[in-house]
Amino acid sequence: MYAIIETGGKQFKVAEGDTIKVEKLPKLNKGDSYSFDKVLMVQDGANLRLGSPHLDGASVLAKVIEQGKHKKIVVYKYKPKKGYHKKRGHRQPFTQLKIEAVNT
Repeated sequence: MYAIIETGGKQFKVAEGDTIKVEKLPKLNKGDSYSFDKVLMVQDGANLRLGSPHLDGASVLAKVIEQGKHKKIVVYKYKPKKGYHKKRGHRQPFTQLKIEAVNT
């Protein structure tokens, strides 16, 4: 059984026991539970349910493993022959989740 959920403007294919990193979900601590209500599709064996756009009554239950930041990426801008250089770094925050149940 697996489901496709939407969070943070992205879609994720999840099944029980999977670990995923999503855009940061605010006000959650390690060990907290979170329920995704924006479920786009659920497949259970040969049975396939599609939403338009979301399924009513379907949810995915997850547990927070970690709140953190990805590795730093360097954003470097310059204009040749003008002496313009700008170097910046960015670390995108994330929430790591373990999928516990897919409810249809």
